[in-house]
Amino acid sequence: MTDAQSQDRQQWMGILARAEETSLAQLVAGLDDLPEHDFLRRPESGLVMVRGRAGGSGKAFNLGEMTVTRCTVRTEDGTLGHAYVAGRRPDHAARAALTDALLQHKTRRDEIMRRVIVPLEQEETARCETKQAESADTRVDFFTLVRGENE
Repeated sequence: MTDAQSQDRQQWMGILARAEETSLAQLVAGLDDLPEHDFLRRPESGLVMVRGRAGGSGKAFNLGEMTVTRCTVRTEDGTLGHAYVAGRRPDHAARAALTDALLQHKTRRDEIMRRVIVPLEQEETARCETKQAESADTRVDFFTLVRGENE
């Protein structure tokens, strides 16, 4: 897998992980000819340690634990799809893993991107813009008054 393909996959996996569960379910249900697949790892929930850095560049520290659900599927042609999603959402993880596997097929990638990833990405952008607009009303600008110095 080339660096460009790896970056593309990282992008779509992030979109699938952050998607609204109901939206992903509707979009995947609308796809034609979903392949048969087996679970190599059924959806399972667990905890991961979230780490942070003070100021974004300071010494790393353990921020706390977060619940995630992971899943791995194998389609009938042997393609593996993986997913990690925040929270206890086994159905979301299974759909995201299957979608990841479908996106790895060159023959279906464009269709899946157009019918699943692009709408999810647009929905995510709209959610972010709404949050920014809501928080803009409460924004406080701090400023410093410059006083004349006694020299």
